[in-house]
Amino acid sequence: MMSCALTSIVGGVLDMKHYLHLQLVPHISRHHQYWRLVTHHLAFSNSSDLLLAELLLYGVGVNIEQQFGSIKFASFTIVSALMATTLEFLALILLHRVGINHIPPGPTAVVFSILYQWYRLVPATYHFKVFGIPLSNKAFTYVLASQLALGHMPGSLASACIGLFVGFIYRSEVINIKAWRVSPAVLEFATRFLLPLVGSTRPPRRLNRARPERSDSTTETRNEEVITTARPSTPAAQADGSPSAQGEAGSVVREWVNELTGRREDATRIRTPSETEITQLIGMFPDISRDVIMGALQRSPSIEAAVEILLAAP
Repeated sequence: MMSCALTSIVGGVLDMKHYLHLQLVPHISRHHQYWRLVTHHLAFSNSSDLLLAELLLYGVGVNIEQQFGSIKFASFTIVSALMATTLEFLALILLHRVGINHIPPGPTAVVFSILYQWYRLVPATYHFKVFGIPLSNKAFTYVLASQLALGHMPGSLASACIGLFVGFIYRSEVINIKAWRVSPAVLEFATRFLLPLVGSTRPPRRLNRARPERSDSTTETRNEEVITTARPSTPAAQADGSPSAQGEAGSVVREWVNELTGRREDATRIRTPSETEITQLIGMFPDISRDVIMGALQRSPSIEAAVEILLAAP
């Protein structure tokens, strides 16, 4: 995401956009500019395509990287780029007579290859209907992807179809390319020189419970004015100071707050998740045990909150 945005901005500032696209005639067939096969994946030519690609990579690529792992995701990206380059070159050779002579700049094929993995691996969170048409939360992502695919017809549509086909090949294991990984030398180079530039990619750990800070001084708490909505207790109860009187006052306050907010007291404070929710989260997080998923669902008021807890967990 960062490299694509940086190269796109640099290409626009230095007025190098005319070097970014891939065109068979005359750049490759006549001038033999084969370096365009590699450079056209590096940057987008306009800000609208860059924004759509960044939104897709943030919403789709992050989930796929979390499921694949950083090493497998990097290997998948390299394989997708190589296969997409080969297929785009063949598509230009075979289809240039019917009007497909130009492939717009940008890693569109790689983005759609990642989108296919997201389509196969990540289930829909919720479903809804618009004018009787059943849709899911994935529809919004598909709308963004369609805008990127239809932005520069027919080359952008050809690049999007090639990316989906590359994702299908990688997923279906037609060619045994899933087992390939980046070499240790490349990983060591990225760890030593590239990772310090990016910083820590580990999200901060969030606590499930909010705990008040403890105050060391007791004089401040004594001087603070205590504001409460409890009914004034009788002088006998104040003089007695028994736990039963304090418990009655606390129960009155809780009952009054529950009546205003519509809440109901739950003795266990643990909800029982349905089997559908458990199955859905197991499909989204296959590497996490069933007990951990059950605990996240029991502590969460909804399945969306449980997903956030599991994503934030180390």
